[in-house]
Amino acid sequence: MNTDMDVEREKAHAAPGAVPLPPGEEGAVVPEETRPAGPPALGAPAHSGRRPPTYPPVPRGRPRVSEGRAAAVMPDIILDGASYGPLTVRAASVRGDSHRYLGEPRQDALTVAHLGTPETGELLMLAVADGVGSERLSHIGSYQACQIAAWTLDGWAGEVYDALVAGRPDRFAEVAEHTVERVATRLRHTATKSDGDPSSYSTTLRILLVPVDPGIRTRGLITVGDGGTALLRDGVWDLAPGETAEETGDGVIDTRTAALPLSRTAEARLLTTLPGDVLVLSTDGLSTPLAGDPEMREFLGAAWGGASVPEPADFLWQFQYRVKSYDDDRTAAVLWEALP
Repeated sequence: MNTDMDVEREKAHAAPGAVPLPPGEEGAVVPEETRPAGPPALGAPAHSGRRPPTYPPVPRGRPRVSEGRAAAVMPDIILDGASYGPLTVRAASVRGDSHRYLGEPRQDALTVAHLGTPETGELLMLAVADGVGSERLSHIGSYQACQIAAWTLDGWAGEVYDALVAGRPDRFAEVAEHTVERVATRLRHTATKSDGDPSSYSTTLRILLVPVDPGIRTRGLITVGDGGTALLRDGVWDLAPGETAEETGDGVIDTRTAALPLSRTAEARLLTTLPGDVLVLSTDGLSTPLAGDPEMREFLGAAWGGASVPEPADFLWQFQYRVKSYDDDRTAAVLWEALP
């Protein structure tokens, strides 16, 4: 026979939010603790203009493994970085809206590598590559070009370091030529082993070599094909650091670009930076809208030109700032040079 107290105890155990009670305390109802609110979310990336681009800025359909094993396992987004004394790098590569919509792989690639030894001189290498969109294996070409360049330049680290210390563009150009020749040769070899068509691996390549020693202010730049190198100094953008007015062109866009492995011609130059500078090495998925959209320059100038380097997650959110009609893959390695 149930007493009134037994009934109340049964109600207590059946009440929503009740938790088990120790013996002797079954008559009380203790609600579950309220879960704390989660941290604030960054939300969708910021954008130029009144409305964002049509497609959502998130990963979408992937290539099937049966359509291409390399393409199927290519990550939609890569986030990387490094820090050596006053040098801090944030790097990211993001699949473009057009490739997401069509279920195609990200054709850009990036590499951040530590080259050399204390005896030969240590270098930080930043590389970005943009596979030519019309070529079916360019995502492999861009990925391998960055890797081969890192392995090759590690063997030439002493020569690169000496050229930067001495400020010798001629000696640096020789290393750049040998490096690009090696990358082109290896890509052709890969093509010969597979389908025999070197052009299907076509890719641009852009490399920045930075001595880890903070006392050396000269940096080496190697480029094949399009892309961009920008300098942010005291809140002001220079979209072609070290170039003359003649080299920057007349503003006419040429969709043709030199590309490995068919092209073996490297452009090499030396740059000099100051403490507090921010160098941006990128594919044209960033360099083109950066040059054409003042709102993007203002946003990234404020985000990257402050007193501190953004944390990796914040950098990725900033990096994905969106501009309508620019739907290509986007890749960049950004170097912060700390103030003393």
